[in-house]
Amino acid sequence: MGSARDFPTLSALNTEIRAKALSYGLDPFDLAFEVVTFDQMNELAAFDGFPVRYPHWRFGMEYERLRKSYAYGLHIIYEMVINNDPCYAYLLEHNKLVDHKLVMAHVYAHSDFFKNNLWFSHTNRRMLDEMANHGTRMHRYVDRYGAEAVEQLIDTCLSIDDLIDPNAAFENLPIEFEHGDEDEEEAFRVSRFRAKDYMEVFVNPPGVLQAEREHQEKERREQRFPVQPMRDVLYFLLTHAPLKAWQADVLAMLREESYYFLPQRQTKIMNEGWAAYWHSKIMTESGLMSPSEVVDYADHNSGTLAISPGQLNPYKLGVELYRDIEERWNTGRFGPEWDSCTSREARRGWDKHVGLGRQKIFEVRRVYNDLGFIDTFLDREFALKSKFFVYKEKEGEAGESYYEIVSREFDQIKQTLLFQLTNGGRPIIFVEDANLHNRGELLLRHQYDGLELDKAYGQATLAAIQSLWTRPVHIATIYSGKSVLLSFDGKKHSESRFEG
Repeated sequence: MGSARDFPTLSALNTEIRAKALSYGLDPFDLAFEVVTFDQMNELAAFDGFPVRYPHWRFGMEYERLRKSYAYGLHIIYEMVINNDPCYAYLLEHNKLVDHKLVMAHVYAHSDFFKNNLWFSHTNRRMLDEMANHGTRMHRYVDRYGAEAVEQLIDTCLSIDDLIDPNAAFENLPIEFEHGDEDEEEAFRVSRFRAKDYMEVFVNPPGVLQAEREHQEKERREQRFPVQPMRDVLYFLLTHAPLKAWQADVLAMLREESYYFLPQRQTKIMNEGWAAYWHSKIMTESGLMSPSEVVDYADHNSGTLAISPGQLNPYKLGVELYRDIEERWNTGRFGPEWDSCTSREARRGWDKHVGLGRQKIFEVRRVYNDLGFIDTFLDREFALKSKFFVYKEKEGEAGESYYEIVSREFDQIKQTLLFQLTNGGRPIIFVEDANLHNRGELLLRHQYDGLELDKAYGQATLAAIQSLWTRPVHIATIYSGKSVLLSFDGKKHSESRFEG
């Protein structure tokens, strides 16, 4: 797992960088570094950084993609870190010492973010062990029910693993499975009066009691379930779909993993920006780097922050926005006085020497996710300074595609960014009615926000959910301004007008 002669140097380097990170106010978990080869790094990356996962073909496919990409010189993974306590991180065996320094500094900032950001507070800090447990249980199910049955169920669950509720991560909902019919006297609260045995038939006439039961049963059938739309579709299926015990356990494991990875999707810009901010500070201001390493550091750091055509670099956007926040709070460019100032000359030279920048970025790191980060702190001045614009892919007369700038207006720029970050750009779908038309059919609703639901995605989602629900499943959405119902009964897809 690496050259043994390098370990004493890396161990001392780890101690030094940790001390420097703490001196800046970072508060990371303990970190365990492991030196690995390129091939081992690709294996770990295919497993999302975990050394042990459940058996599934997608891990092998991802490994092959990474292996070929590296072989053709298209990528090199310099660092990988796991949100765990202690954190585990990997260093490439053949990297230069300056690269190890950069990666270690970067990883300590990631660890600080994992530990202190609100959106990671619910995550399992022993997920390394939990992933291994999931793998063991999956292997047990493969031995008992066959690889094909387990793999097919995993495929189904993974295809809908984004149908969770970001807010439910903090609720820790109890998982209780359906266990058959309720006792009749518990299910229907009839108006039975106390009476002697010989007076029972007169005080509580059987016909009246039966009529009341039938009335309550009718009301129960007509009552919509769930009472309120439910965004955590996986939780609903887990607790109400007719699953076998092992199937429910597989779905529960994959739902748990989805919630574990959720904050990493919600804070990609903030997390990577935070790590880039601090590795730059530690490398350039703390005396960690020797003069001979400056050029290599600058080369690799510029590659990390480079902007590729048609792509948003979370490292670049995150670090620049943190620096902008720090400058604004150091100079007092916030609050009512700043907001009410209309003089461009005064705003350009504004400096109240407040000195709250470092305190503010630590506060931001603690409280926000990407959506709130961009919404709160990306202002008109930052967009103008960063030369942001909105572009769109178009098709030319000869059929070739090209990009065209469609707007430089700040409101549209910010709206586009926020739209991309809302639910990770994925459609929002709720469970609305689990007994549609009193036939046990499941009605889902797509939250229409001006962007139509991709029909291929909708049909794939219907097929996956129907295989678990076993009854017909529907998604209500809007196409061309009209309410439409996409349906799947287990055999064929259909589409119809919907009023509801």
